[in-house]
Amino acid sequence: MIGAEAGIRSERPLVRRRRTAAASELDRAYDFCARLVRSHYENFTVASWLMPRPMRRHMFAIYAYARMADDFADERHDLAALDDWERQLDAAYAGAPRHLVFVALADTVRRFNIPREPFADLLVAFRSDVNFQGFDTLESLLGYARNSANPVGRLVLYLFGYRDAERQRLSDLVCSGLQLANFWQDVAIDRAKGRIYIPRSDLARFDIAASDLDRVTTKFIGLMRHEVGVARAMLKEGAELHRLVDRRLSRDILMFAGGGLAILRAIERVNYDVFAHRPKLGKWDVLRVAWGAIRGRLEA
Repeated sequence: MIGAEAGIRSERPLVRRRRTAAASELDRAYDFCARLVRSHYENFTVASWLMPRPMRRHMFAIYAYARMADDFADERHDLAALDDWERQLDAAYAGAPRHLVFVALADTVRRFNIPREPFADLLVAFRSDVNFQGFDTLESLLGYARNSANPVGRLVLYLFGYRDAERQRLSDLVCSGLQLANFWQDVAIDRAKGRIYIPRSDLARFDIAASDLDRVTTKFIGLMRHEVGVARAMLKEGAELHRLVDRRLSRDILMFAGGGLAILRAIERVNYDVFAHRPKLGKWDVLRVAWGAIRGRLEA
């Protein structure tokens, strides 16, 4: 018995060292995700400063997963890398993560019981970016947003314990509306990359050819007023989600939706001339939206 007890005691330091090493690797993984997020400019980071601090590392993990996959599509046009990313996603769900992003993500997924589907949906969108074909209608564009934007909102809801259909519907409106706002902000930049997100049916309705999307015209202003109006309506309706969640998340929803609305106002400020001036948010735009969110109001 004495020998057995001695053996148990000798094992305890080894167990502690292993636990310490695992915790250290996990901290390193979350730190990697945070650095990746902060190195990429966004109008409003996914883990905004209004979000409760304990939740930020989990948002960083989710965003880092999406950010790297997006880079595989946008910067490298690498379908093989996206396929490998999905295999690593499967490995993480099987309990054997390899890349630091997945070490962090596997911990987040386990803690909050997050299903695989939203992560896989994002990869569907990124693959379609590599083989970009454009969109015939608003419905087909929103179908793209269902995979490219909406999963992020749903993942945030999972972090806060919300899984019902109504909250997901409102979240989808915010995410899709924000995605549309980003598209209309970047018409010139996207066209230079060979991508036109404006639905072909809308171009036809306003009698605009794809080759005309290099300068502001009366017809283009009419088109942009229409597209901005669609995005604004979605953001305003979706922002009602902030009334259905606790205060910790409510402010962030107002920040997201308000940020999208601020982008739309910036487009209007330059009279829709997104070719001469990329509409950007200034310091006062951000402060206005943040102050509204703190007070529980949408800056529309």
